[in-house]
Amino acid sequence: MKKTFLILLSVIFTFVSCDDLIEPAIENNRGIDDMYAEAEFAQGILLNAYTRLPGNGWSFSDVATDDAVSNDVANNYRKIATGQWAANFNPLDQWTNSKAAIQYINIFLAEADKVTWAKDENVSKLFAQRLKGEAYGLRALYMYYLLQAHAGITEGNELLGVPILLEPETSASNFNIPRNTFQQCMDQIYSDVTKARELLPLDFELATSLPPGYDNLNDYNRVFGDLARQRMSGRIVMFVKAQAALLAASPAFNSGNSANWAAAANSAGELLVLNGGIAGIDPTGLTWYKNTAEIAALGTGVNSKEVVWRTDIANSNNLEADNFPPTLYGRGRVNPTQNLVDAFPAVNGYPITNALSNYNSANPYANRDPRLKHFILVNQDVAGVSSTVITTASNGTTNDALNKVETSTRTGYYMKKLLRQDVNLNPNSTTSQRHYRPRMRYTELYLIYAEAANEAWGPLATASYGFSAYDVIKAIRKRAGITQPDNYLESIKSDKDAMRELIRNERRLELCFEGYRFWDLRRWKLNLNESAQGMDIQGTTASPTYTKIPSVENRVFTNDMFYGPIPYSETLKFNALIQNKGW
Repeated sequence: MKKTFLILLSVIFTFVSCDDLIEPAIENNRGIDDMYAEAEFAQGILLNAYTRLPGNGWSFSDVATDDAVSNDVANNYRKIATGQWAANFNPLDQWTNSKAAIQYINIFLAEADKVTWAKDENVSKLFAQRLKGEAYGLRALYMYYLLQAHAGITEGNELLGVPILLEPETSASNFNIPRNTFQQCMDQIYSDVTKARELLPLDFELATSLPPGYDNLNDYNRVFGDLARQRMSGRIVMFVKAQAALLAASPAFNSGNSANWAAAANSAGELLVLNGGIAGIDPTGLTWYKNTAEIAALGTGVNSKEVVWRTDIANSNNLEADNFPPTLYGRGRVNPTQNLVDAFPAVNGYPITNALSNYNSANPYANRDPRLKHFILVNQDVAGVSSTVITTASNGTTNDALNKVETSTRTGYYMKKLLRQDVNLNPNSTTSQRHYRPRMRYTELYLIYAEAANEAWGPLATASYGFSAYDVIKAIRKRAGITQPDNYLESIKSDKDAMRELIRNERRLELCFEGYRFWDLRRWKLNLNESAQGMDIQGTTASPTYTKIPSVENRVFTNDMFYGPIPYSETLKFNALIQNKGW
């Protein structure tokens, strides 16, 4: 046996060098120097930042708000809503992801001018310009994500952001650095936005004439043409600035400084003017996710009128499999709450709590804002390829009924928004359809402007843009199908406080299930602990009775949770990092 082993060992030594066997072989890791002569490798450094964009998939953080619950006991947003959110359990964490993206961006910016991007020297310079512009824009965006998730008030009542990193970190770097102030972080965002705007075109499209400052149309189109669609553009950068400015102006981060609101309104207004103002609102933008002909016609990198930036388009049925009701072979995961249903006004525009709405609690889904049935599947509504009637009543006989099985609704409602009703999940005839996720929609931008303009100048002031907060809300509600004239809107159009409430509600409705409500409640410093409510429907189809369920699920948040935590592991490693209050 020993002899056989020795023979085998000698064979191994014959075919493997002593160096490789006795000492670790040199790893095949590529270094920074490899960037300079290999443009694709260099661009891959920047693409590492793109792949980390959190908007690449749906999060449904609405489950942690008063808008939705989940029937999935393992859902992380359900866990944090019910008391498990902690500095060492944070599904909303952006620290690791965004800092990694910024590290790649900083490496890229430090080395980009050394790279041979093309054999032609002029084209090479243009590529360096564009790609650095993208990098600055992405760095601004990731700083916004970091502030949204981790900025906050400390025990010393300081409003802090995150450490600002503008150079690549190495093994010799000092990692134990303090957080910068929130304002310093905002200033850095604005600085990166300015640099990006100087380097990028508004959009990546083929030019028919040479823009000022360039001397070769073919070279310009090679670099800045339509092949770069869906990369960080000047238009997207302007949108990032508006999002960040709105965050900075909001009550959680602003002590009543109207100049911050004006900055947010101006940031949004500048881009909305380029979109044609009020006339630029997409008449079909409300149902962007199910405009089947429009989606089918979208070519490579092309956006609909509603969308500024989006993910790739692909055939799938994952959303439907997760959220269709059980009789349509779905798992019914996201359940809209009665709270959200009640937020939809009557079709005449009045809140259902107002007597002029003519709301009938015995027939609660009749004569309501049309958006209700676009976005939420209510009892006896139809869904799926065969327009199947869905019965959510608790005495229903199918698994769609309230709390019937583990995949049934917990609230009496199923989510309808985002879903393609032409998807078939029947195992015998399964089909998929084209889907994409907008990272930025114009409706969000119009609502940013309305909110900020109302706070800065009042409901009716148009500043230099030619349209007011009132004008935006009027157009959005008209598109939604609110009866015209919109008498409720007219009755409050001079009341800044009432307009604020309406704008916030319009944002709640228009952007529901798209991942905004969680952040909005916190930046507005509103009640985080409103219990998720449902509807228990019983009786016959012809004569149902409706009983509100006051608490499907309680929310367990403290006021410190207006701000998210710095990761616990980071505060253990680095004593210079001050944690936010309460964490």
